[in-house]
Amino acid sequence: MKQLSIAIDGPASSGKSTVAKILAKKLDFVYCDTGSMYRALTYLAIKEGIDFQDEAGLVALILNNSISFKQAEEGQLVFVNNVDVTNEIRQPDVTNGVSFVAMHAKVRSKMVALQQEIGRLGGVVMDGRDIGTAVLPNAEVKIFLVASVQERAERRYKENIEKGITTDFDTLKQEIEQRDHVDSTREVSPLVQAKDAIKIDTTGMNIEEVVLAIEAIIHSKAE
Repeated sequence: MKQLSIAIDGPASSGKSTVAKILAKKLDFVYCDTGSMYRALTYLAIKEGIDFQDEAGLVALILNNSISFKQAEEGQLVFVNNVDVTNEIRQPDVTNGVSFVAMHAKVRSKMVALQQEIGRLGGVVMDGRDIGTAVLPNAEVKIFLVASVQERAERRYKENIEKGITTDFDTLKQEIEQRDHVDSTREVSPLVQAKDAIKIDTTGMNIEEVVLAIEAIIHSKAE
């Protein structure tokens, strides 16, 4: 298969990361989880006591710390300064702060540059909020995944329970609605569907069905 660039965007818990990982493995492409990069930065900000509104402080964290990934048997691991923070970046304090950290223009500029370097040669599956519009605007395949707030909250609740994270369902639902609002109304690279992206509503679909739907789109583009 051609070394395509595949951009998968969508709101929180729409299934982006899960689907992207499966597709990358099937296609033998590089997988880049951009959301984890912003989560790692948010984790660092909390750890170092940097206010989420302190744009200069957040940029300094990017410049002075390393964020890296490693594929393992149990999935992708995320490291900050070579320390595994895969579980730490999924805690509620990071989840609730990441949209505020990601809304800064200079923060996104630094992150986008790193992400574009990863995607420069193609053969990559990248998921996030602005991949098809800002990071990989020339991607051959652009997917925009959506799902109802109720279903996305149920997915996140189940994930949290499996990871041993205690969360009230109604609170979780409210937090997802808040993230949707922050992500879609921010001035810099807001969450919007790229004009040439194909929208897939995953409400009521299982992961296998979503993967098959995207695979069909990928194969049509690769012909």
